[in-house]
Amino acid sequence: MPGRPVPSRRTVLRGAALAPVAGLGLTACSGGGSGASATPTGPVDLGAESEIAKGSAKLYRDQNVVVSRAANGALKAYSTICTHAQCPINKLDGATLICPCHGSQFDATTGKVLQSPATEPLQELKVTAENGRIVAGPGA
Repeated sequence: MPGRPVPSRRTVLRGAALAPVAGLGLTACSGGGSGASATPTGPVDLGAESEIAKGSAKLYRDQNVVVSRAANGALKAYSTICTHAQCPINKLDGATLICPCHGSQFDATTGKVLQSPATEPLQELKVTAENGRIVAGPGA
C-alpha cells in the first residue's frame, strides 16, 4: 500500500515483548482481584478477644478487617480495603496499615489516611466482644 510505512521486524518484536508487561501494570492497578468482599456482609467471628492487647491492633487478612484496642479497652474495627483503588491491605506495621498496590497508609486505630494516594479514611465497622470473642460487621 503506498503511503503507509511497513513496520520493521524490530518494531513488531518490541511491541510483542511489551504487551505482557503492560498487562501486568494494569493488573497491579486493578481492585485487587482477590474476590473478597470489601466489608463483611454479616457478623464475622474474628477470634479470641484476648488476642488484642490494650494499645495494639490486629489485621485479619482473610476477612479484610483490622481491629484495635485503645488503652481503655475499647475496640474499633475498620475495613482493610484501600479507599484509593480497593486493593486489600495486607500489612500492619505497629498501628500503620500499608496498602501493597500504591503505598497508601492508614492509622489502624482511627482509619485516617497517613500517606496518599488515598484521600478517604477506611470504612469503620461495628465491632463487639461477645463471650470472649471479637465479632465485627453488620449485626455485630
